[in-house]
Amino acid sequence: MKKTLLFTILSLFLTMSYAQIDRTQPPKPGPAPKINLDEPNTFELNNGLKVMVVENKKLPRVRIQLELDNPPVLEGEKAGVSSLMSSMLGNGSQSIPKDDFNEEVDFLGANISFGASSGSASSLSKYFPRILEMMADAAINPNFTAEEFEKEKAKLLTGLKTEENDVSAISYRAQLALAYGKGHPYGEYTTEETVNNVSLADVEQYYRKNFVPANAYLVVIGDVAFDNVKELVTKAFTPWTRAVPPTYSYTNPSDAQYTQINFIDTPNAVQSEVIVQNIVNLKMNDNDYLSALVANQILGGGGEGRLFLNLREDKGYTYGSYSSIRDDKYEPVRFSAEAQVRNQVTDSSVVEILKEIDRIKNEPVSAEELKNTKAKYTGRFVMALEQPETVANYALNIEKEGLPKDFYKTYLERINAITIEDVQNAAQKYFNTDNARVVVTGKGSDVIENLEKVSFNGKKVPVLYYDKNVNKTERPDYNAAVPKGMTAENVIEKYLEAIGGKDKLEAVESYAMVAEAEMQGMKLELEMKKTSKNQFMQDVRMMGNSMQKQVIDGDRGYMMAQGQRKDLTEEEIKALKEESAAFPELNYLVAGNITLEGIEAVGDKKAYKLKITDEKTVFYDVESGLKLQEVQVQEVQGQTMQQNMRLSDYKDVSGILFPFKLSQTMGPQKFDFIVKEIKVNDGVTPADFE
Repeated sequence: MKKTLLFTILSLFLTMSYAQIDRTQPPKPGPAPKINLDEPNTFELNNGLKVMVVENKKLPRVRIQLELDNPPVLEGEKAGVSSLMSSMLGNGSQSIPKDDFNEEVDFLGANISFGASSGSASSLSKYFPRILEMMADAAINPNFTAEEFEKEKAKLLTGLKTEENDVSAISYRAQLALAYGKGHPYGEYTTEETVNNVSLADVEQYYRKNFVPANAYLVVIGDVAFDNVKELVTKAFTPWTRAVPPTYSYTNPSDAQYTQINFIDTPNAVQSEVIVQNIVNLKMNDNDYLSALVANQILGGGGEGRLFLNLREDKGYTYGSYSSIRDDKYEPVRFSAEAQVRNQVTDSSVVEILKEIDRIKNEPVSAEELKNTKAKYTGRFVMALEQPETVANYALNIEKEGLPKDFYKTYLERINAITIEDVQNAAQKYFNTDNARVVVTGKGSDVIENLEKVSFNGKKVPVLYYDKNVNKTERPDYNAAVPKGMTAENVIEKYLEAIGGKDKLEAVESYAMVAEAEMQGMKLELEMKKTSKNQFMQDVRMMGNSMQKQVIDGDRGYMMAQGQRKDLTEEEIKALKEESAAFPELNYLVAGNITLEGIEAVGDKKAYKLKITDEKTVFYDVESGLKLQEVQVQEVQGQTMQQNMRLSDYKDVSGILFPFKLSQTMGPQKFDFIVKEIKVNDGVTPADFE
């Protein structure tokens, strides 16, 4: 009886419980969790250096961060002086030669590095006293020698040279120069001319003026004791001479007078860099700072952002589209939305980005979007709290940015309190489509015609033109006249003559090539073999393993990818046969169906543009006759993609000129294959085509 009664009571209790809880509805979120942040122990040296110590005994390691919170400095005609100074810092000290310094750091399994206004070091905790001492010595008594200056200057000039035709580098430089003006620290850029203006004395003077302790913070994190750190830091950094860096005032940057496209022509571009930007005044201590971050996250903060969902998921214009908003206590900064897109959809991408910015300003975001974004920020914040660096960084921000002491303790509460109206207000305040500057860097001959037709909100968007140095210029002229009487056959004949002559090329029965490229730190190997008997083999390997292999032997052929073999169809074999010849141009002459489309720029050179097929176009240097570029249009997963191959660094092999650098680009992927070996009429056997 008792058992029956007990079962009845339990059943009634469970029934009542289920009746009181609607399991079809998710539970309401509870209050934001209380955040208890331990504050670092701090002290300050007489020279102004502020020190923060975060003790964490979980691992026997220590990390040291040095940060100089200086206002921006205009380097002007000596732009590059700060880069040279930062590259020379850490190369030993006045008491320890560079090689001895680096050898000891390596021996201790540590790391020491410097920037123009920062430094860092890490080591096992038992080596902390020595690494701190070495870091302080390198920072306070830098080893600025003439020899090191010349080495670092040569490296900087080489880096600038490699960026001359780098579309992303040109685009970034233009974004900043157009937003701020070249007379502003955030808008100036380094050139070969300005670097050559810099002397060793300039580097030393810049260091003395700006690398000073007045606005400096030193953060020590890890397996340490505060009292010991205070003693060691005081001894190591007290000799740092007290000084205050100079302050400057600059004209505030402003938005464009009207929405406009600023176009920079880069003839070698295989896709366009599109950036919509405007100037913002945002600081971390602003009341709507977090609302601005949330608005930006919803618009373009990641794969769930509206820009990504529109331009990639819906339209398929790009691999990704994002936005970012910056903050700065010293100067106005930028909001920007960007994407790297196919040439054919450059104009459409401009319009879609502007539409999404306009939409988040004019229409309230959805409750679902806001909820998901808050969850993302909460997750990031909670995960970050597990890192000891977080405590130090938060404390550093409170000091540098003038934030309330409870800024991070109430962070989640303030995130959760953001409303849909707050997001819209922030978007209206910080995102601009009425005076937006749209910076487009790309191949003008492919994109200008459609860009000049762009309209937004019923108004035509004017296009203004700039050169690579961000100087205003005229609209590029792509209608260079082809010399009278010049034909496609003439172009091919000039090319064949330039690389060795028709007779020499027809005598080639086979050739073999080996090339290498780097991809994400790994080595790609390319092996290619061709014969005059419709035989072709191309094998791309990574770490010795074949990634993709194509073989043709007469009327038979196959392709292998990731260990899977597929026999080629007759149509595929026919298409590959045209390219399998040692010199396809010999076949082009026979076919007679190529057309001369005009003259276009390829890099800094003018080139004849020859249409080989509907899918393939080839460019030949007007002056030298050499082949500069091949462009192939392909269908990839339902999307039209353009594959670009640049050919350069021609060298003589057995009396024939071959390109020794093959730069291949498809979408965002770029590989520079450097040819290691070419053999003519040697190194090829029938077994290569089995």
